[in-house]
Amino acid sequence: MCFHIEPYKDRNVSSLRGNLSYIISQYGNHSAFYRHPGSNLPIYYIYDSYLVPDDQWIALLSRNGGENSVRGTALDGVFLGLIVDRTHVDQLVRCGFDGYYTYFASDRFTYGSTTSNWAAVAARAQQTGVLFVPSVGPGYDDVRIRPWNAANTRDRQQGAYFDQRFTAAIESHPDLISITSFNEWHEGTQIEEAIPKQTADRRYSDYSPADTDFYLKLSRKWTLVYAQQKLRQ
Repeated sequence: MCFHIEPYKDRNVSSLRGNLSYIISQYGNHSAFYRHPGSNLPIYYIYDSYLVPDDQWIALLSRNGGENSVRGTALDGVFLGLIVDRTHVDQLVRCGFDGYYTYFASDRFTYGSTTSNWAAVAARAQQTGVLFVPSVGPGYDDVRIRPWNAANTRDRQQGAYFDQRFTAAIESHPDLISITSFNEWHEGTQIEEAIPKQTADRRYSDYSPADTDFYLKLSRKWTLVYAQQKLRQ
């Protein structure tokens, strides 16, 4: 498991350190706790990282020491900030992040989630010595909770949309690829097994006429393709 931290209210360095301390104390020794294969450090995806003032991130992630820095301590990790706007690319580097990810499954919703930008973002990451982690998704549909957001709905196209996102991610030669998401039904990004489900006011999408585990199989297929690319590098 990787941790997806959402700092909506914890916008100061002491709260951020507290969150990391709790994660390590509760889950640090768990067999499923995912660590970067190179450094063996845990990977943290920081959602809406731009909501935290730059000086707080600099204090937490500085490699030049300081009483609040986690670098070289038991709380150290691989910290990935979220790219929403173009300016976030260099901002995250200045703040000491180890890389950045794109999160959103809706192509063209943000600068970061736009697949046509990924090659340039990946190149910039390589220039600055940080990780680029594009996020792929099977589609997007959140109109049940955000009726005003229909413009960002992305049809699954019976798996073709997922194929397109994965292809774009692999072609950008990223360091890692993340999938958004396993089970967020409210945003229509789930890849877990699905069967037809009808409630009083909602029919949940399944993967008919494909198998219930269609997206798990697609994820395995593309994971193997990506792994083979990494071996060739």
